[in-house]
Amino acid sequence: MESLGTETAFEVLAKAKALEKQGKHIVHLEIGEPDFDTPKNIREAGIKAINAGYTHYGPSAGIPELREVIAQYISKTRGVKADPDEVVVTPGAKPIMFFTILACVNPGDEVLYPNPGFPIYESVVNFVGAKPVPIPLKEENDFRLDPEYVKGKITKKTKMIILNSPENPTGGVLTREDLKVIADCIADRDDVQVLSDEIYSRLIYEGKDESIASLPGMKDKTIILDGFSKTYAMTGWRLGYGVMRKDLAQKVAQLMTNSNSCTCTFTQIAGIEALKGPQDEVEMMVGEFKRRREVIVSGLNNIKGITCKKPRGAFYVFPNITRTGMDCRKLGDYLLNDAGVAVLPGTSFGKYGEGYLRLSFANSIENIKKALDRIEKALQNR
Repeated sequence: MESLGTETAFEVLAKAKALEKQGKHIVHLEIGEPDFDTPKNIREAGIKAINAGYTHYGPSAGIPELREVIAQYISKTRGVKADPDEVVVTPGAKPIMFFTILACVNPGDEVLYPNPGFPIYESVVNFVGAKPVPIPLKEENDFRLDPEYVKGKITKKTKMIILNSPENPTGGVLTREDLKVIADCIADRDDVQVLSDEIYSRLIYEGKDESIASLPGMKDKTIILDGFSKTYAMTGWRLGYGVMRKDLAQKVAQLMTNSNSCTCTFTQIAGIEALKGPQDEVEMMVGEFKRRREVIVSGLNNIKGITCKKPRGAFYVFPNITRTGMDCRKLGDYLLNDAGVAVLPGTSFGKYGEGYLRLSFANSIENIKKALDRIEKALQNR
C-alpha cells in the first residue's frame, strides 16, 4: 500500500471546501469535471430504467445491449471493426487502467507513460511492482510525446505503453505521425500492449482526434479506454469502458467479477441513450469550452510572470509559472489561501510538471475572469 499514490485534485478540493466552511469564497479550477448538468434525455433514460426494474445484477462485462452500442460507436469513430465481446463496461473508466495493468504487467516489467500525466498511471504501475518509465512532455513540443524518445526507451522488459490524447493535464494532442512512429517501434512485439486513454476524445478544438488502434496491425495491440464522464457530464454516474482483444476482455471481466460484480444496470441503460441519442448538447459543451479556453489563455498570458500555450483538447491549461520565482506547490498553496483560487501544482502529475500549474476551465467565464483577476492581484502583492 505504501507504493500506491493518489490524486491531488481531490486533496486540494478538500482543502478548498474547508476554507469555504470558514466563509472564504473559492473559485474552483482544480477539478476536472464538466460544470454542466447531464443532458436531460440521458437523465430521463436513467429514471425510466429504474422505474422499469433495471436495478439488479447484470453481466460482469456489461449488459449486451450497451456493449453492442459501444462496439458500433468505436467502429464508427475509430475506423476499426469492434465486436461486443471485445468490450468491458466498468464503473467509471479508471478501472480499465487498473485492471489492464493488473492483467498485462508483472513485477519487474517496464511501462512507458506520459509525464506530466494522469497520476494513476504511475501509481498502479508501482503498485504491481513494475517499473514506471516516464516520457517527458515538453512545452516546446506542444506537450506531445517525442516518438523518438519513446523509441529509445523501449526495451525487452517493456510490456505496456500508455498514451493519453487529448492529454490531462496539458491539453496536448498526438498527431497520426506521432502514433505511427510508436506503432512502428512495436510492430514485431506481440508482448507489448498500448493502453490508449481516449477519455477526452470528443473534447478537441483543432484538427482531428486520432487513435493508435486505427493504424495497420495495431487494433489487437491496443486497449482503448473511454467513458461517459467528460463527454456527457456524467462523472457521478460512474460509467466507462475498455475495448481490447477478446481474450484480454475475458480476463478483465473476471477482475470485474472479483471486485465490483458488475456496473450499475440502470446507468448502463442511460449510457445507451447517451451514445444513440441526440448529440447537440455535447456540441454545445465543446463550443462553450472552446470559448472559455480563449478567455483563460489570453488572461493568463496577460499576467506578469506567466505564459500559457493554447491547448488543443480536453479542458485544461498548463501555464508556465517559472518566472514568478515560486515553485508550483508553493504558488498553488498561495493562490488557494491568499487569492481564493483552487489550482493544481504541475508536480501533481509527475516530476516533469515542475514550473507549471494545471487550471481546469470547466467553469463559467464569469468565474474564470474572477480567478484571473485574483491571480494577477495576488502575484502583484507578493
